[in-house]
Amino acid sequence: MNSARTLVVSMVAACALAFASAQAEAQQARDPGVRTGTAGAGLSLPNLSTSEQAYFDAGKFDFSEQEGVGDGLGPRFNLDGCAGCHMQPAIGGSSPPVNPQVALATAFGARNTVPSFISLNGPVREARFRRTSSGAKDGGVHALFTISGRVDATGNASGCNVQQEDFAAQLARNNVTFRIPTPVFGTGLIESIPDSALRANLAADSDRKSRLGISGKFNRTGNDGTITRFGWKAQNISMLVFSGEAYNVEMGITNEAFTTEREENGQCQFANLPNDVTLPDGATGVDSVSSIEKFAIFMRFVDAPKPSATAPGSADSIGRGKQVFASVGCAYCHTPQMKTGNSSTAALRAQPANLYSDLAVHQMGPRLADGIEQGSALGDEFRTAPLWGLGQRIFFLHDGRTSDLAQAIQQHASDGNSQFGASEANRVVGFYNALSERNKQDVLNFLRSL
Repeated sequence: MNSARTLVVSMVAACALAFASAQAEAQQARDPGVRTGTAGAGLSLPNLSTSEQAYFDAGKFDFSEQEGVGDGLGPRFNLDGCAGCHMQPAIGGSSPPVNPQVALATAFGARNTVPSFISLNGPVREARFRRTSSGAKDGGVHALFTISGRVDATGNASGCNVQQEDFAAQLARNNVTFRIPTPVFGTGLIESIPDSALRANLAADSDRKSRLGISGKFNRTGNDGTITRFGWKAQNISMLVFSGEAYNVEMGITNEAFTTEREENGQCQFANLPNDVTLPDGATGVDSVSSIEKFAIFMRFVDAPKPSATAPGSADSIGRGKQVFASVGCAYCHTPQMKTGNSSTAALRAQPANLYSDLAVHQMGPRLADGIEQGSALGDEFRTAPLWGLGQRIFFLHDGRTSDLAQAIQQHASDGNSQFGASEANRVVGFYNALSERNKQDVLNFLRSL
């Protein structure tokens, strides 16, 4: 009798477990959302010298500063400081949950209207036009705002009458594409990876990659042919070039790398040209360094984000997700780790860089294509985005079109059309889609742990 009762209890328990397992399997995998807890990012590299730490601190301070008319802001600009774009989850990160561009549009009496593609809870964006009015290729950044009407503590632009771009008309022509800020965490490590290591990594497992439809190439400088690695299309060679370009393009502040105003309206100039320069008579070495050099030093010395071993989900789920991520082929482009080479900074020398990127550009097909060519990167080619810090990002893909990581994965797949070829990620996304819902959830948990 007892044996029969034990058998019945065991069968009921087994059925309950099977039912629970079936329920778990039937539940659709979902992005667990922005990881909470400590930022694990934004701090300096360990083992910096006292002098290097002082330069890092000065660079972080300058990176966080808001610029005004008297500092050279404008005449056209997208934002008034680096940290406004790079704030989530810490200074140096990506677009924050509340978009500062909305309030900035009319700050200090400015006469701007907020374009329809900018929203309070949406990502910080810059706008590029695909074509000029004559139909020629454009591709350049068209600043959202002007300083017209601003009366800052540092300057008075009430007499400046530069007009905003007519974004509504350009949108009607389907002529506008967007970019959101890329995080700058760990960029000194990225900068220190030798070209030879990048080439060897791209060539590795070539047969398997070829069978999956993965190829990729590097964007390169037009002068010495070395590999460029920063920006959505890997169009910039170094953090110094990146800093100088961003200061001029995003804030309208000229500097020793980009000396000419993009808008040469004399009634809208309120600072010497270039607006930002080296100061040989500075009280200290740090004081003498120009802002773009301080920005570059901050970005070079800011550490990579630290992943979580236990959140979201469990450590077991994260571990399984990491294995599945590799087994379906994601790691062929999102290379988990590379190593830095020699460096004048000991803290950057021979260090592991867990960036989850090959830093190459890949054909992503018409779904993601923006039609913008930069260097040798074509209109549907993008740099493999580094995934470290992904767990705390809010917006995904080059234009911030989604905050859902599961949707971002699906956007990687795209059939070709008359203008652009098929995405190199199609086979890999297909393998991911064929996974059980549990395994998909493990992958999403793993990615949000980074």
